[in-house]
Amino acid sequence: MPEKETLERAREDAREGKAPSTQAGEFIREEIHHVREEKHGVRNPKQAIAIGLSKAREAGVNLPPPPKGTPSAKKESARSRPKRRRPSKRRSRATLGALRKEGESGASHRALSSQARKSSRRRSASSRSQAARKAARTRSREKSRRARG
Repeated sequence: MPEKETLERAREDAREGKAPSTQAGEFIREEIHHVREEKHGVRNPKQAIAIGLSKAREAGVNLPPPPKGTPSAKKESARSRPKRRRPSKRRSRATLGALRKEGESGASHRALSSQARKSSRRRSASSRSQAARKAARTRSREKSRRARG
């Protein structure tokens, strides 16, 4: 279950009309924070991201389903069936136990940085450029909004 502050920050992003991926970023940030404070570990940054996205979907963020064939896709498809039972206490404990045995280096600055570079390399130059321009626009708009308010 996500923390109250995380849910509130995500709702605020939704009210401000920000993209679902931005709203989901709050959940991913929370997950990385959990790993860094040693609540549990992850094998790699992708796992922390997947857990965060899963929590975001549970909380109602309008995200596309996970890629087919991934472990989270199987979990999500089972979850989306209409008749939802309470989650198995044993399985939840087992999952958390397995995560606790994993390391914390998957949420290090270095690991996250290399993950970001890898994922950006998969995108086209024009797509990256467009994202940068949009970020600059949003930044300038946010500055002027804060100056007024």
